[in-house]
Amino acid sequence: MSNGKPVYKLIDGKGRVLIPKELRSAAGMDYGDIVRLGVTNGRVSIRKIDIIEVGDQSPDAVKAYVRAAFKTMPDDTRLSLIAELTELLKQKKEV
Repeated sequence: MSNGKPVYKLIDGKGRVLIPKELRSAAGMDYGDIVRLGVTNGRVSIRKIDIIEVGDQSPDAVKAYVRAAFKTMPDDTRLSLIAELTELLKQKKEV
């Protein structure tokens, strides 16, 4: 795949396409990374990004931002945040 030949994939019933590992690696993409999808002149593009565009508060953008922020936190901060969120969920269930 690194030889520049095109890769052909089928879109599944939910509209998903698997990006082969070799292509993800070449693009520096990893699990949990944020990607931006776009269409220009009938061509779909995908690009790894580090920052969500200012003002985009769509559920997908917020989720991607939270995941990206979580990945960069130290482990003790992550564990603390998980504990706090777990407690909030417990309180919600009690109501």
